[in-house]
Amino acid sequence: MKAITYKTSGASDVMALTDRPVPTPGEGEVRVAVRVSGVNPTDWKARQGGTPHGEQVPNQDGSGVIDAVGPGVPEARIGERVWLWEAAWGRADGTAQEYVTLPARQAVALPGHASFDLGASLGIPALTAHRTLTVADGGPSRLAPGALAGRTVLVAGGAGAVGNAAIQLARWAGATVITTVSGPAKGELAKAAGAQHVVDYRAQDAAAEIRRIAPGGVDIVVEVAPAANAALDEAVTAPDAVVAFYADDSASFSVPARPSMFANLRWQGVLVYTVPAAAKDDAVAAVSAAVADGAIRVGESAGLPLHRFPLPRTAEAHDAVQQAVVGKVLIDVAG
Repeated sequence: MKAITYKTSGASDVMALTDRPVPTPGEGEVRVAVRVSGVNPTDWKARQGGTPHGEQVPNQDGSGVIDAVGPGVPEARIGERVWLWEAAWGRADGTAQEYVTLPARQAVALPGHASFDLGASLGIPALTAHRTLTVADGGPSRLAPGALAGRTVLVAGGAGAVGNAAIQLARWAGATVITTVSGPAKGELAKAAGAQHVVDYRAQDAAAEIRRIAPGGVDIVVEVAPAANAALDEAVTAPDAVVAFYADDSASFSVPARPSMFANLRWQGVLVYTVPAAAKDDAVAAVSAAVADGAIRVGESAGLPLHRFPLPRTAEAHDAVQQAVVGKVLIDVAG
């Protein structure tokens, strides 16, 4: 089978197209014929700065069809369309290859109406978004229709992959969604995702506009740039709100201590790989339910333009994500 591998960390040119044996699933594993592999920032960061697990295949997310199962897995799963999460976390086998084996729980049923493109776009973005939306005190641990009714969510960077997923999941759960963007084009994408209110922080007084929309403040902030936005977040949050940040735009940032204390404002870090197992299970279940409901979509009409590359051009796909292309980068593995 064809696979993309690398043996040393570095720039995208350390990756090469190679031939490997088709793997056999072990105990509790399935083998998936990969159709589409999704690329996230964590993929190029792991390749550039991490330590490869021998001959490493990149990419955490993907979609495909189960074509074999290992001992302990029902044979009825053969032929099942699935989306994959954390394929390469602590393992040598990511999704940039024609076949991948992984634990059965990490291959999740994908409904017939959901495309393989959607399946490969879930994983890290959607599971991260779910966690950010469920860490508030007194909030739901698992999203469902109505679970966030009456709450206002601020999504920083609504045109990004996590931002897009957060908007769609929050709307599915009944929240009012405000998002900040850096220009009109990204604003249109955020609206397409379903945000009811879009604030262009370069053209507007973001704090004043958010407070105009939500006079009582926002309950949950899904934050991509905590260092840049800490002061804004403090200014627009309601009492007992949470700022859930999932990216590090700086090695450190300053929290406004006294205002945070008086408002009981919580600053919550989120890393999808290390969230508690129960929270991961809740996220997978909720994202699957949202997909089944047709509440999560991809493509420009859903605010997430797709950028496609064939498997031999995986290096270009990684570079596109590193250069912050707007939208979702996908690799066509099969066909």
